[in-house]
Amino acid sequence: MILQCISCSRTYSADAIRYTCECGNLLSVERATLGGSPALFDQRRASRRAIDQSGVWRFREAVLDIDERQIVTHPEGSTRLYERSGIFFKHEGENPTGSFKDRGMTVAVTQAVRLGATAIACASTGNTSASLAAYAAQAGLRALVFVPAGKVAAGKLAQTLAYGATCLAVRGDFDAAMALVREACDRLGIYLVNSINPFRIEGQKTIVWELLQDLEWNAPDWIVVPAGNLGNTSAFGKALIEAHAAGWIRTMPRIASIQASGANPFFRSFREGFAQRHRVTAETIASAIRIGDPVSYEKALTAIRATNGVVGEVTDDELMAAKGEIDRIGIGCEPASATTLAGVRKLGLTGRIVCILTGHVLKDPDAILKNVPQEQMIEIDPTIEAVERAVSASPRP
Repeated sequence: MILQCISCSRTYSADAIRYTCECGNLLSVERATLGGSPALFDQRRASRRAIDQSGVWRFREAVLDIDERQIVTHPEGSTRLYERSGIFFKHEGENPTGSFKDRGMTVAVTQAVRLGATAIACASTGNTSASLAAYAAQAGLRALVFVPAGKVAAGKLAQTLAYGATCLAVRGDFDAAMALVREACDRLGIYLVNSINPFRIEGQKTIVWELLQDLEWNAPDWIVVPAGNLGNTSAFGKALIEAHAAGWIRTMPRIASIQASGANPFFRSFREGFAQRHRVTAETIASAIRIGDPVSYEKALTAIRATNGVVGEVTDDELMAAKGEIDRIGIGCEPASATTLAGVRKLGLTGRIVCILTGHVLKDPDAILKNVPQEQMIEIDPTIEAVERAVSASPRP
């Protein structure tokens, strides 16, 4: 297992604390062969051991070479795959802290412990900070999170603080917080666990491997994912390339990476054939993907090209309408997750489709409460007559 530059192919030891190559580009975790097999992973799914019940560490030979005793796990993963009206939904909101971030965080924090780190940090729009805080608390590490002041949903911020992290509210957007945390980690010797950290991507790969396992290793036509900092798009591409090369799947699914139209730099680049990299001032109700300068751009570009994928954009109205559909079939998700269903509709995707729901419905309750129809929330007098009037006036599902 080594770290390798995705641009110049320079290599570094996996024991080195590095996030980028000397040439400035991102690093990837690479190995000579992909360990494990579908048969072994399926066998572990029936195991009672916590490490096997984890939807990340079940695939450990292909994730991280480490002594099992050093692994920091809740356990995470093992999320449900739902089918509704011919579309599958892989609900990563069922992870311990309510988002897919736990998959990458268990690997990044385990690597931090392996390297002897005493403090970890991230920039976050909310989900990463909540996950970092939980895993840091479990591992006994100091946790520092940098968030854009006034732009993080209350539920996510409350989680972060409840788990004991120190929260630095930066007067600026996510991209300003990201630049600051990178500088702080370099200067203060703190281990950075944003998706620029290549070990985060190794954990997030397992979303794809687990959904393939859910489908008995029969690959779908499309995997549709929300796109913000592009860590998942990157991880999904790597997961599919590795699984296909190892013979775990016969066909290569296509990735559809969906952005909100108010935070759409990757879509703008895709629309122009990736002739240039765009950066925008991001603004969208989907706070989890409110990012204007995604750090994993180059890796995500590779993922889209390798899978013959597409990039789409949806408006806030479109994603909130899709969120309403997902909520009302009893699954529920945070706004960013709903870009997937909205993207399926807008792009007219057909075939066997898996939408990734990245966060729990309670991650952003304000977005729900601000959009509740008046006839659904009715204040009444404490009389049975008032109840009867309300029941007759309220909409039926």
